[in-house]
Amino acid sequence: MSEEILINVTPRETRVALVENGMLQEVLVERSSRRGYVGNIYKGRISRVMPGMQAAFVEVGLQRTAFLHASDIVRPSLPIVADNGDLLPPLPPPIGELVREGQEVIVQIVKDPIGTKGARLTTHLSIPSRYLVLLPYSKVLGVSARIEVEEERARLKEMLAGLVGESPLGYIVRTNAEGQAGESLAEDVAYLGRLWAAVQDSAAKARVGECVYEDLALAQRALRDLMRPSIEKVRIDSRETLERAQRFVAQFMPELAERVEHYPGERPIFDLYGVEDEIQKALRKEVPLKSGGYLIVDQTEAMTTIDVNTGAFLGSRNLEETVFRTNLEAAQAAARQLRLRNLGGIIIIDFIDMTDEEHKRQVIRLLEKALARDHAKTTVYEMSELGLVEMTRKRTTESLERQLCEPCPACAGRGSLKTAETVTYEIFREITRAVRQFEAAKLLVLAAPKVVGRILDEEGAAVAELEEFIGKTIRFQAEEHYSQEQYDVVLL
Repeated sequence: MSEEILINVTPRETRVALVENGMLQEVLVERSSRRGYVGNIYKGRISRVMPGMQAAFVEVGLQRTAFLHASDIVRPSLPIVADNGDLLPPLPPPIGELVREGQEVIVQIVKDPIGTKGARLTTHLSIPSRYLVLLPYSKVLGVSARIEVEEERARLKEMLAGLVGESPLGYIVRTNAEGQAGESLAEDVAYLGRLWAAVQDSAAKARVGECVYEDLALAQRALRDLMRPSIEKVRIDSRETLERAQRFVAQFMPELAERVEHYPGERPIFDLYGVEDEIQKALRKEVPLKSGGYLIVDQTEAMTTIDVNTGAFLGSRNLEETVFRTNLEAAQAAARQLRLRNLGGIIIIDFIDMTDEEHKRQVIRLLEKALARDHAKTTVYEMSELGLVEMTRKRTTESLERQLCEPCPACAGRGSLKTAETVTYEIFREITRAVRQFEAAKLLVLAAPKVVGRILDEEGAAVAELEEFIGKTIRFQAEEHYSQEQYDVVLL
């Protein structure tokens, strides 16, 4: 599989694209005016304890207070034994026993502010490096679940145990460490040790609301998280960013240093690879499939829904086979769209109904296989009787659409406008309401050209009846800059 990382830098924005076999799979965007906060560590203060929610609100220097749940607070916990002797996960004690108002805490942001919600916090700090994740408050040595070969998992865990010895710090081996030698892990252990000492020193001196550890800028973060032996090239169109990236790669992954190169072309790098067009397509609801079918992707506050349709695909054998082929293609396309659009939370995929149980299993297996390359954690549940697949995808930042777009001012995010007919009758009601409240000799109605045109062409008799009813003349004036739903009734 051919994989490349493209990094496009302008003075106020950095964008990273991951391209596999010429097809865009992932887009990351960071703007200097709105850098993400995930991974940053702050000194905060508990501003309010909410016993009913088992949570507290914390001031960390952001616009809105952040949210800290009791389950995200480090504490000694004893296992609970069920009646049958099984060990159950410990329940968090009441939030009031864990924190108090005015208390200072060191917290890390695990989810950016999204919509009207503040950032989500944890006191279970974690600091990633190239091959490891440091867990300073957890004496645990683990290996990423994405490393599936048992012999490799055992080798890495044994190697890590030898490196950390009796250290009180915990570590998780990242997926990138698969196949790496002990020297690479040793360098990361030393680096993370120095970094944690610096964080502790900063935290001791910091005031409430100050950041004591900030995650890397997007370009270096992308190299840390996405760079692996299968990446053939990293192409960067900024000399300054290239130099920083080369220093970063030379320090942490020297064996891949020669793959980082400058893109000097006149044509923008995202245009050359077709990335700009793919980003525009990712902002649309409809996703065409090669077979002629299509997906409809709807993102709402509560969940994201993906509807699968056969469209123009008629198949060549029978209906069940046509539906099965469409669903297989849709499963791969849906997995790509979730990653490309950075959609998270609860996701419902409405596949076309299938009667064959084996077909259903194959569609689910293909969906899981397609999601396996996703960096975000996903969980897929069995297909329901209605052909619905429920799944979750971990969300830490805003989706691509919410990063790049805002609600339409004309429809206020509804995705539809009132018809000219509906607005016409609203205007008539508003006229009646206005003359009952205020004295006026005549009225002037300002509205969109389409609405005024409809009133004059189709509602002449209704306007005459209304003028007779209220005993006043009404004049209509078209305003080019008015949206279809906008109007004003002026008393003269």
